Amino acid sequence: MNVDAAIAAVAAIAGLCTGVIAVLAFRWSERDQAKPTRSSLHTDAVLPPGVDTVLSVLRSSAVVLDEADSVVKASSAAYALGLVRGGKLAVEPMLQLARDTRRDGEIRQIELDLPRRGTGRGEALAVSARVAPLGSRLVLLLVEDLTEARRIEAVRRDFVANVSHELKTPVGALSLLSEAVMDASEDPEAVTRFAGRMQIEATRLTNLVQELIDLSRVQNDDPLEDAEPVRVDTLVAEAIDRCRQQAGTKQITMAVGGASDLRIWGNRGQLAAALGNLVENAVNYSPARTRVGIAGRRIPASGGDLIEIAVTDQGLGISEKDRERIFERFYRVDPARSRATGGTGLGLAIVKHVAASHGGEVTVWSSEGQGSTFTLRLPEAARGRERDRGGALIAPSERSTGGLDDEDLPYDTLTNAPLPAPEVLP
Repeated sequence: MNVDAAIAAVAAIAGLCTGVIAVLAFRWSERDQAKPTRSSLHTDAVLPPGVDTVLSVLRSSAVVLDEADSVVKASSAAYALGLVRGGKLAVEPMLQLARDTRRDGEIRQIELDLPRRGTGRGEALAVSARVAPLGSRLVLLLVEDLTEARRIEAVRRDFVANVSHELKTPVGALSLLSEAVMDASEDPEAVTRFAGRMQIEATRLTNLVQELIDLSRVQNDDPLEDAEPVRVDTLVAEAIDRCRQQAGTKQITMAVGGASDLRIWGNRGQLAAALGNLVENAVNYSPARTRVGIAGRRIPASGGDLIEIAVTDQGLGISEKDRERIFERFYRVDPARSRATGGTGLGLAIVKHVAASHGGEVTVWSSEGQGSTFTLRLPEAARGRERDRGGALIAPSERSTGGLDDEDLPYDTLTNAPLPAPEVLP
């Protein structure tokens, strides 16, 4: 009996100890959970109220540093730019700027060129950093990415310089020719010759100003505000009429095929200007007694069918290094030849902007000594029910698919004589 009582007493004591230990463990756990963590110290407890919310909506990259130069808060943009690595500010000039501001409380600003992460081409990232005190212990660093702004500014400077140069040439020529006319006032033949040159330079100046206006318009206007279905054969006819005289003088054959029953959705004036520039370039840079082909077709695409218009010439071709830059403003493969043909170097830039603003693209294939093919790809206009030549309604599925049928055979636009289908270079 005494043994049983002893066992019961021991069990009671053990149960009491277990209960005490459980209570102590629960209290200890609650106290640990109530302790502030390091992350909470670095955000909620350290940052002044509302600062976290303000930093989250800023467009600039934001970094908050404490008195030990540790990062308390950093925006995702700061990490993307590579400003913060391993919880530390990785840009030494910015770090030194933050220390100086922490020491005297003065707001400071600096512009830096940082290496771009993830590229091996040594491209620089232009940034502007502004440092200000935040409370008594923290420092706020705001970093603005100026790379795109610098690029646009460089483009603007180049554009102004090129425009000034291009305008200076014909204006200077007109000034000299007018002096020559005055000096030769008693020589009718010389006056006639100089007057002819003045007309040429005046025409070049007029074309340059007009192309500058066209380029500005296609860059600033939304072509889809006045969009409409535009027939491709109408655009081709306007483009050919634009350079009919030059083609006739050089005896260049203009061959057209596959342009009927094709429609593009867009601004008619801009589309006509783009295709006209391509055809005019093909004529101007083609040798005499050669051939320029204009071919249209419909090609399937995942987002809707595209209309492809290819302009092919048999000129000298374009080298590989020049093909990468021919769509730049004022860039010309052969400046001397361009001046002889009246080129300004803006035609292909206008084509590129028109294609991009209409949701399409322009590409070029060329081989030196064989010629070039410029290809416009633009979205096809939505095709509803239309009337055929006899006036009956037809469904879209009953129309031609844009292939070369009997009425679409290519023809010489100067003589209206039938020609074989134009060979479009790949």
